[in-house]
Amino acid sequence: MIVPVVAAFATAVALIVYGAIDTWTFIADVFFSGHEVDRNHVLLLAIEIIDLFLLATVVHVVALGLFQLYFRQDLHLPRWLVIESLDDLKSKLVGVAVTVLAVYFLGQVVSNGITGGPNILYLGAAVGIVIAALTFFLTRIDKD
Repeated sequence: MIVPVVAAFATAVALIVYGAIDTWTFIADVFFSGHEVDRNHVLLLAIEIIDLFLLATVVHVVALGLFQLYFRQDLHLPRWLVIESLDDLKSKLVGVAVTVLAVYFLGQVVSNGITGGPNILYLGAAVGIVIAALTFFLTRIDKD
């Protein structure tokens, strides 16, 4: 099981580096480009960067959780990162996935706004249904 752990850690690092490059590009575009930037465009880019770092966090938590499950349970980690079972890992993953979905929807709202029409409504309903299903899934895990 070392291959998935190493691959997940490498993916998390790659996402963090990519996010750092995106952040630098964002800062350069906003402050040093010499042209006026659109407020909504800036908000959208900021939300996309946050979404990228959240995804990196999800992948990192999964990698750390797999490492704990298969190799070392005695790591000194904050309580919220301690994984004692596969259900703990699922709970952490679902919790962060809900946040990523919410941030993605927020980015779509900012980029499309009111002009998104029914498409934004459909996306919101779909995201809401997925979040409700994941919440139901979490309640079933906690009862077991």
